Amino acid sequence: MRNTLLLSILLMILSGCSSDDRRNSNPFIIDINFSVQLGGIDVLDLDIPSNPVYVPNAGLRGAFVINTGSGLLAWEASDPNHSPNECSTMVINGIEVICQCDDAHTYNLFTGQASGEVLDFAMIPYRVERNGNGIVVSN
Repeated sequence: MRNTLLLSILLMILSGCSSDDRRNSNPFIIDINFSVQLGGIDVLDLDIPSNPVYVPNAGLRGAFVINTGSGLLAWEASDPNHSPNECSTMVINGIEVICQCDDAHTYNLFTGQASGEVLDFAMIPYRVERNGNGIVVSN
């Protein structure tokens, strides 16, 4: 019984480990190496939880950075369910972002998941690190 329990726990732990499948399997988002140094959290208004900012010079079409209250998250600004084009760069709407194409996909910036519909791909996450008084967003 004890061995079965240990094996079950080990399988659950291993099944939770994966590479970044969302980035690797998405045919619309190419992987671009970048690292962008931003100003301080207070300068960017990221000291206020739930206050996202758009960073135009990061990633493929820019990035969104949000303070979740427990840390910072960053996401690719191009809709992960469209080929990058003139309407696929999303815009901020509160704690969500909306694609500017006709289908207007909407995503939650706390989870990166689509809001109100089931889509093939979630938003692509980026790394966010505090570097002294500044923030570094990279992939």
